[in-house]
Amino acid sequence: MCENRVDFGRPTLVVRRRRLGLRIDLRSIVVCVALAVAVIVLALVALATGSYQLSVGQVVSALTGGEAGLIHEIVVEWRLPRMTATVVFGAALGVSGAMFQSLTRNPLASPDVIGFDSGSYTGALIVIMLIDGGYLEVAGGALLGGIATAMLVYVLAWRRGVQGFRLIVVGIGVSAMLTSVNTWMMLRADLEVAMSAAAWGAGSLNAVSWDQVALGGALIAALLMLAGVLSRPMRQMELGDDTAASQGVRIADARLGLIVVGVALTATVTAASGPIAFIALAAPQIARRLGRTAGITLAPAALAGALLLGAADFVAQHIAPTPLPVGLITVMIGGGYLGWLLFIEARRRL
Repeated sequence: MCENRVDFGRPTLVVRRRRLGLRIDLRSIVVCVALAVAVIVLALVALATGSYQLSVGQVVSALTGGEAGLIHEIVVEWRLPRMTATVVFGAALGVSGAMFQSLTRNPLASPDVIGFDSGSYTGALIVIMLIDGGYLEVAGGALLGGIATAMLVYVLAWRRGVQGFRLIVVGIGVSAMLTSVNTWMMLRADLEVAMSAAAWGAGSLNAVSWDQVALGGALIAALLMLAGVLSRPMRQMELGDDTAASQGVRIADARLGLIVVGVALTATVTAASGPIAFIALAAPQIARRLGRTAGITLAPAALAGALLLGAADFVAQHIAPTPLPVGLITVMIGGGYLGWLLFIEARRRL
């Protein structure tokens, strides 16, 4: 049985079935659709824009097999891998940030702020400099480095439980320490390796290929499915550990699963493009404010992350004569956003 309700001016759809109650917020659906349309429009514009200008019609024709030769090569072989990477990697960062912000119940918690990005970067650097590994080896190193950092931060922040603000402060300290370790490793490395690692460490999609997109996309798709499975206990834990436990949630297992999946999403992106800051911080909060939801939901956060990274990469490609690392743009934008968020949090605590 379906019926429409108006709850304080917000239309919702309530679906009742036997033994199951499902409430779908129409505003969240509208926000997801709007974000998805914005991502598609941005993708078409990005695929059409460059040193060789194309029309949107030519882009659509190339994507549907109606173009051959140079136009097909430009769209499908040159530009599409990068555009696909921005969508997939942005969605992964958005979901990762949403999971950590929900876990800590703090909008300042994201993998780049609390040190997990730095740990992934350290693990990847060790693989790059010691064994000169390929993408799979670098991805493994980034994953192990991120998980080790997450466990270290979690242990150091434990005081009869983990409080969100303490976790953030400890994470910032660990991140600063790992940043100095990363700098020391690059200073000790050969010049060519150090220059390559430094350029990669800025967060760049300039060298992303179809192979990296395929491998990273497959892993991210699997992790996003796991995140979907964990979304229900995640939302229940937002009400408090005691309330979630009374509803049958295994708190320790759910928290460990959220940490591992969140770190794995960030590590996969880091292995392919280097650490890209502030997307994981901003995307969940932008999605929550657009949807006006009490908690953080994963689907809007993923779409907001894809849109943010796509827009930042579009600016990085065209703001200068040569393409810039997208990490430079996200840091510039994210720094102002972080300052504003800190100001809001400080006023709330006073």
